[in-house]
Amino acid sequence: MTPLDQVGEFGLIRRIQETVQLTQPSTILGIGDDAAILAPAAGQELVISTDLLVEGVHFDLTFCPLKHLGYKAVAVNVSDIAAMNALPTQIVVAVSIPARFTVEAVEELFEGVKLACEAYNVDLVGGDTTGSRAGLTISITALGQAEAGQAVRRSGAGPNDLLCVTGDLGGAYLGLQVLEREKLAWQADPETQPELDKYPYVLQRQLRPEARMDVIHELRDLGVTPTSMIDVSDGLASEVLHLCQASGTGARIFTENLPIANPTLEVAEEFNLDPIMCMLNGGEDYELLFTVPLADHAKLKNHPDITIIGHMVDKSEGANLITKAGQPVPLKAQGFSHF
Repeated sequence: MTPLDQVGEFGLIRRIQETVQLTQPSTILGIGDDAAILAPAAGQELVISTDLLVEGVHFDLTFCPLKHLGYKAVAVNVSDIAAMNALPTQIVVAVSIPARFTVEAVEELFEGVKLACEAYNVDLVGGDTTGSRAGLTISITALGQAEAGQAVRRSGAGPNDLLCVTGDLGGAYLGLQVLEREKLAWQADPETQPELDKYPYVLQRQLRPEARMDVIHELRDLGVTPTSMIDVSDGLASEVLHLCQASGTGARIFTENLPIANPTLEVAEEFNLDPIMCMLNGGEDYELLFTVPLADHAKLKNHPDITIIGHMVDKSEGANLITKAGQPVPLKAQGFSHF
């Protein structure tokens, strides 16, 4: 293993640069100068988002492989671009690295970054590296493009718009519960081998989530433009409330419509956790929550990966979960708190 001080900051950057290939026509200059040079096409809007991942707050290296972490760091940023109905084009990555890391460890992290860049067709065009006296910190800024006027905000929903979500919910939260349980068992007895083979689905949802760029492309093919959109990072309840607040509406979502995968349901039962709670407040699913006009119902009702979970209502009605018995329960944001 190669100590970081053996190659130095610029040697490390050169090693990363040598593995990066640029594919976007709008990328004029990437890693190696004081700044990247991009040239968005005429009639395009540039969309920018930044996420910060901090060791001990957002991830635990006890059970999070560095390659998966690099991939996830890119995916969660691409998810924000998707939530604007834009196409991601470039990222810049800044890392604050503890002295305990080797060059090979950093390269493993960036291997995951590179794999995600290939998956989402984005260019890594620069960033920064520095030391850390605490844990590992990763900051990624993602850039994307949308045709002028086509970027979707949180604020465009209106009463009677259908409320839709992609994929299924709760899996990432249950994956974290499995990992935390196995970590505690290992701490109590370091000879214990983690029992993870039974949980591939929820572990992947936690360790290597995917941004739903596939759905963005499919919506365009269907001729559907969401009126509002957000990604599900802090829990479904929290995101519904964000849309309501930004759009000046209320919402009704129905418990029987909430999508959950069978493997997630099985793990919830094993941990004696309410599946509805896991879906509403678990977070880190990185699915897309969006609204569409009622007129688009026919286009989406049979989509295999989009579920209509409710609809928007007048602000005066508030945001409520409707139980199977038809009882309204006020939605409360009880997902992840950053502070």
